[in-house]
Amino acid sequence: MAELADAIGISVKAVEKQIALLKKEGKIERIGPDKGGHWKINEGKT
Repeated sequence: MAELADAIGISVKAVEKQIALLKKEGKIERIGPDKGGHWKINEGKT
């Protein structure tokens, strides 16, 4: 998350908040473990 925050110029806390919102809305989901897993983008979710 730190790398993503640095790349787009926001705080790590802001990245965490946005990811939590996307998960809550069902727009993304985690596949696999924290290490070695990946994020799946759920197309068509609004």
